[in-house]
Amino acid sequence: MNIDKRKQTQRILLFFAAIILLIKLIKNENDDLLMNEISGSTMGAITYNVKYKTKEPIDYETQIDSVLKKFNQSLSTYIPESEISRLNQSGSLVFENPFFYPVLLTCKKVHSATKGAFDPTIGPLVNAYGFGPNKISKIFDRYYIDSLLQFVGFSKINFNSSFITMPKGAYLDLSAVAKGYAVDVIADYLKSKNIEHAMIEIGGEVRTFGTNDRGEVWKIGIQDPLIESEDYQPPFAAVSLENRSVATSGNYRNFYRLGNKIYTHIIDPRTGNIGKKSILSVSVFAPNCMLADAYATAFMVLDIETSMAILKADDSLDALLIYQGEAGPEHIITDGIKSATIVMKKETL
Repeated sequence: MNIDKRKQTQRILLFFAAIILLIKLIKNENDDLLMNEISGSTMGAITYNVKYKTKEPIDYETQIDSVLKKFNQSLSTYIPESEISRLNQSGSLVFENPFFYPVLLTCKKVHSATKGAFDPTIGPLVNAYGFGPNKISKIFDRYYIDSLLQFVGFSKINFNSSFITMPKGAYLDLSAVAKGYAVDVIADYLKSKNIEHAMIEIGGEVRTFGTNDRGEVWKIGIQDPLIESEDYQPPFAAVSLENRSVATSGNYRNFYRLGNKIYTHIIDPRTGNIGKKSILSVSVFAPNCMLADAYATAFMVLDIETSMAILKADDSLDALLIYQGEAGPEHIITDGIKSATIVMKKETL
C-alpha cells in the first residue's frame, strides 16, 4: 500500500515538473521574439498602429498598406470608384473582393439582435445630417428626414455570396463597422504569416492575440468621453485584453455645432432622430472587432436597459458603458471584464 502511494506521489511530482518545464520553454521562446511596430494612416486621416512579435525583424508595412488599400477600394464611400460607391450609384453590384459578403452577414446579425438599432442602410440619413462623404447637406427639416425613412431598412436589400441589389434611393453606409472590420482583416493577414502575438489598432478599435513585449496580456486604455483635448490624457479605464477585440463609440468622436445645438453622428435608423443621450460612450468586447464595432454603434442608439439585456443574452459580448448620471458620470462594467478592468477615474465610482 505504501509502495502504491509512493508511486502515485512520484507521478504527481513528475506531472508538475513537466508543466513547469513547459512553461519555461514557452517563456524562453517568447523571450527570443522581437517586437515589431509599424504605424500609418488609412481611410483618409485615420491612424493605425500594429505591433507583432517575430524571431527576426520583419517589416510588413508595405503589405499591410496594400491590404488596407484593397479594403478601402471595396468598402469606402469616400472613394467614388469603390465597390460600395458603385453600388450606391447603380443599386446592384457583383462582388469583386472578399470583403463585402462577410460584413453584410455581420450587419444582418446585429440588425436582428438590436431590432434595427444598427442598420447600414442608414446612408440617406447620414448624408442628410452632413456626416457623409460630402459633409455639406445638414438638412434638418423634419418632413424631409421622415421622407428618407422609406429608403432605410436592412430588409430592403437582397444579397448572397456573389452579389447585392437594393432599391432606388437606398444608400449603404458601412462606416459604423469599417474600422473594426479592417482590424480583423489585418489580424487575419498576420495570422496567415504565422504571427502568434500581435496588437492591431485602427482609429481606436483594437484586437489582440498572444502577449505583449513583456510576455503579459495586452492592456488597452479606454478614452474618457468627457475630455475633448487632443493632448494626452489619462484613460478612463485600463483593460487587459486577452485574445479579444474592443471597439468604442461615443458622442465625443464625431459631432458639430450649429447655433446653440450639438449634432452628433449617432442617428437612430428607426426614427431618423439625432441628439445627445445620457450614454457618453460604449466600449464593446467581442471575439472579433467588426462585431464589437457594430454593437458599440447600436448601444449608443439604444437605452441602457435594452443594451444590458442584449449583453446578457450573448455571453460572447461584454461592455463598459459610461453615462451621465444625476450626480455626474457613472459607469457599468459587465461581469466578463470586471476582473480585467481598472477604472482610473475615481470620481465615477
